[in-house]
Amino acid sequence: MATGEGVERIGAELQGQDWCATRAWVEKELSETERIEDVSRLRGGWTSEMRRLGIYGPGGRRSLVLRSFVKPFFLRHAEGLLTREAAILRLLGDTDVPAATLVAVDATAQHCDHPSLLMSLLPGSVRLGDEGVDQRSVLLARQLLRIHLLRVTARAQPRTYQAWTSPERVSPPQNTERPELWRRAVDAIRREPPGHRACFLHRDFHPGNVLFTGMGDGLQISGVVDWVETSWGPADLDVAHCSTALALLHGVPTGMDFADRYAEAGGMLAEDPAAHLYWRLLDALAFAPDAEKVAAPWRELDRADLTPTVLTGRLEGYVQALFDRYA
Repeated sequence: MATGEGVERIGAELQGQDWCATRAWVEKELSETERIEDVSRLRGGWTSEMRRLGIYGPGGRRSLVLRSFVKPFFLRHAEGLLTREAAILRLLGDTDVPAATLVAVDATAQHCDHPSLLMSLLPGSVRLGDEGVDQRSVLLARQLLRIHLLRVTARAQPRTYQAWTSPERVSPPQNTERPELWRRAVDAIRREPPGHRACFLHRDFHPGNVLFTGMGDGLQISGVVDWVETSWGPADLDVAHCSTALALLHGVPTGMDFADRYAEAGGMLAEDPAAHLYWRLLDALAFAPDAEKVAAPWRELDRADLTPTVLTGRLEGYVQALFDRYA
């Protein structure tokens, strides 16, 4: 989680009576001489509430991050999501992927007010501005490839990926002037998934889940967060998800270029253009009609320009560009 940008200070307590049990649970995970000194809300997420906890003790100050699921939909799935994230954070501790260190997890809210996970705070901040996006895209591609190259035992292998949309669930923009484009896109995913070589997927890899430090030649990725959807599946699907996000954030050309940057880094994607198109559209159509579910947290992080009109236009333009290149 970011140490500077996207932080809203909310005082010295975990606010409200519905956080008392969670606070007590966190305190039990600290040493006897440590205490929670302050709490800050981390902005930019929509699936869960994220808080940075300032911990003070004789050894000095440190920070932890508390993830809690409070929305009804995610409460229903919290046990699986948090159990998966805890397992992945343990696994990544022995790799070179810059992920948080797990401190504790209460996936069923046995001790907390809400299902929660406690982890270390990573350095850096989310960078969503247009300036410097080409340099960041190269680093994103290299980092994603390192994730895909992770080798895990059969026992540690995450679950098989799940599609986030289907032909029956796609909602085209209401006022689109290109209905035939959307029908064609939906028809393109109306098939069995292409055969593929499966690998370790982050499954929600995009600029909002990556932290950076430094500037210019010193720019580097300092953390990758949000491992609740980690899966096993085609590299194309992770590349597709980051490509869609880049297209929405920075424009269609940036989204279209990401697969090339991944290949330049040494990544292998589907050789059959139709197969790659399937994975790209499967991801893009999950954002229809207007990508509002991701736009809200992006706007919290100083991207007020990402209006529904802008995002709908970029999403539609991106779908057209995919057909132009891969169909």
